Amino acid sequence: MSRIRVLIADDHALVRAGFRTLVETEDDLELVGEASTGHEVLDLVRKVRADVVLMDIRMPELDGIEATQRITADEDLAGVHVLILTTFDHDEHVLAALRAGASGFLVKDTDPVELLRAIRVVASGDGLLSPGVTRRMIARIAASPGPSTVDNAALAALTEREREVVTLVAEGLNNDDIAERLFISPTTAKTHVSRALVKLDARDRAQLVAMAYRSGLVTPPR
Repeated sequence: MSRIRVLIADDHALVRAGFRTLVETEDDLELVGEASTGHEVLDLVRKVRADVVLMDIRMPELDGIEATQRITADEDLAGVHVLILTTFDHDEHVLAALRAGASGFLVKDTDPVELLRAIRVVASGDGLLSPGVTRRMIARIAASPGPSTVDNAALAALTEREREVVTLVAEGLNNDDIAERLFISPTTAKTHVSRALVKLDARDRAQLVAMAYRSGLVTPPR
């Protein structure tokens, strides 16, 4: 079984050392590089082909949001998933990270066990937000100005079951939770999510949620 290749990007050596120690203790994770600036991240990610980049927002030369946007816009780096790590869970940071194409967002004081789980979740193609920010983000994304980026034909192509599954993804449910709610197998739930991702041209579940609310496919909770 291949290990998840992790790249750490943070301008503080002490923070990188902490993440390095955490990653290196796990048999299924492999540290493939460290970067202290946004430009270093872009250079390294192409060389080491990381599966997950642990990305700090505030870095010299090029911040983590811009670095994330450049990574997600590069078709050659389609298999790279960015997990944003920051000191504060400011709404603007989360929104900027999601719009840049990040697959997840966590604050740095997250429990180590949760951080390791987040790396695995993001590497599998799922999206993840730090607990406590999801509901705020739903409201902000739904209320934010600008046209929907979802093609109407793509929305129409979703089956009734796929629409139902997208709604549950937007509630924050994982494949096992969706399977239990709809009385289907986790494999079937994953298949429906995958088909919705393809039809809506969404990079991962985080982007799928944002697109679902912006398009009106899913309405925000009151």
